[in-house]
Amino acid sequence: MNPQPAAVLEFLHICENLKRTKRTGWINRNVNFPESISDHMHRMAIIALLLNDPSIDKDRCVKMAVVHDLAESIVGDITPQDGVPKEEKSRREQEAMHKLCKEILGETPQSQEIYDLWIEYEKAETREALFVKDIDKFEMIVQAYEYERSENRDLDEFFKSTEGKFTHPLVKSWVDELYRKRNEVRSRQEIRDGR
Repeated sequence: MNPQPAAVLEFLHICENLKRTKRTGWINRNVNFPESISDHMHRMAIIALLLNDPSIDKDRCVKMAVVHDLAESIVGDITPQDGVPKEEKSRREQEAMHKLCKEILGETPQSQEIYDLWIEYEKAETREALFVKDIDKFEMIVQAYEYERSENRDLDEFFKSTEGKFTHPLVKSWVDELYRKRNEVRSRQEIRDGR
């Protein structure tokens, strides 16, 4: 059973908000041309494709990366700095997912899969969800590094917010390499600036 065509169009029109909504953390730091929520989700899915761990279902991770911020198409990108309590943010997102999957798409296998993937991510109890949580944070600091380089600025607070929070060995190796590269670039800049 497929969702009704009208329901699919309504769902996609709401999802379009993910393409238009810029990530709040970058807006709050006055980054030029900040990425959208869907930009972030897309690169997370690409990162998930790089997984080679037989104990984790890579396809499930890719799907989870694609839907993990879907609720933001309705509630927007709420950050810890926005002053919205965690429980309230969770309630709003749960309500948004219910609207998207249950009310709009209806009781179909597709809507159930999307909803289940989102719940799994939120609960963070499976290997797949924990891996996707890791790549969510990793993608953010990769983007921070790229903004640091392109705009010649310091976005250290994003790196500090993730310190000690990575769990998967593969992601940890990527994080270590990113830090090595970032420190190398910063050292060169300090030498160039005479510090």
